Amino acid sequence: MQLNPAQLSAHLKKGLKSLYTLHGDEPLLIQEALDAIRTAARAQGFTERTSHTVSGTHFDWSEVLAACGSLSLFADKQIVELRIPSGKPGKEGSSALQQLVDQARGNQSTLTLVMLPRLDKPTRASAWFSALEGGITLEVSPVERAALPPWIAQRLALQGQRVAAGEEGQRTLQFFADRVEGNLLAAHQEIQKLALLHPAGELSFEQIERAVLNVARYDVFKLSEAVLAGQLARVQRMLEGLQAEGEAAVLVHYTLAEDIRALKRVKDAIRRGSPLPLALREQRVWGQRERLFERVLPRLDDATLAQLLHGAHQVDGVVKGLKSADWPDDPWQALARLGLQLCALCAAQTNPGITSLSASCRKP
Repeated sequence: MQLNPAQLSAHLKKGLKSLYTLHGDEPLLIQEALDAIRTAARAQGFTERTSHTVSGTHFDWSEVLAACGSLSLFADKQIVELRIPSGKPGKEGSSALQQLVDQARGNQSTLTLVMLPRLDKPTRASAWFSALEGGITLEVSPVERAALPPWIAQRLALQGQRVAAGEEGQRTLQFFADRVEGNLLAAHQEIQKLALLHPAGELSFEQIERAVLNVARYDVFKLSEAVLAGQLARVQRMLEGLQAEGEAAVLVHYTLAEDIRALKRVKDAIRRGSPLPLALREQRVWGQRERLFERVLPRLDDATLAQLLHGAHQVDGVVKGLKSADWPDDPWQALARLGLQLCALCAAQTNPGITSLSASCRKP
């Protein structure tokens, strides 16, 4: 049975199951879900807890199976926790996990918790994960940028604080989200700090501006989504952040260039008669990027894509230390110009007022 983390609290009030699997790459939300399960378990008499971490190929799975299949020596009920940081238990582990599920079924004296990272599609289709789905599974996904302001507002409400209503409050939450994007644990800490600095009630923009540190952490692959979405200010922030964090310029260039190449390949496939959905699948464009491509492609003509492709080729040389007459010698300046050029063109699809900016970005 699959649960959304938001459903966990209501589920636990109805009683515990014997097996829970948590998978995802958001440490804060994983930890909060674990704490909620442990608290419910303690209230129901689970007073002993043992933990096992799968490390390497020589892990002793028999130890875990013995722990899950035996009664506690010092308590009536026990919690057995199993962490698999790699998400790859191996052949022996796959068999052991399926056996563990069989042992957990109907076992009221042992609560088994399995923790996994974010799993790819083939892993989720594996026999051992399918077996784990016989218990309760929770997929803990990151809080995306668009969902971050309401998440912050909800966390503030839990400690009796809020921002102003209307546009002022939205501006405050957007500012807060800009400061903590990509770093949910730090966002949680900044929210807690506000509870220490200010009493319950309404927080002003100035109070949050003074208190909240810039702890944002940027993902180069999220940069791609921001560029295609035409989020100019966010793209500028992300590029500056990636540079400050020491991200490799070559990786940032690859991300931008691959989007340009994919746009060109999809456009070419459509011209040859392929339906857009098929062309996108062939280029392995799906999810959020698929929606962004669908929005942007109809208004990007061949000449514009050719110019972008030429620019990406030139910036590739700059990133590798070559000189270019048309581009800045500094790799990050060249990347910023390429990224903002593509971003402005994408933004112009929904905001005609940006057309002049996109035209200026095309100038060498």
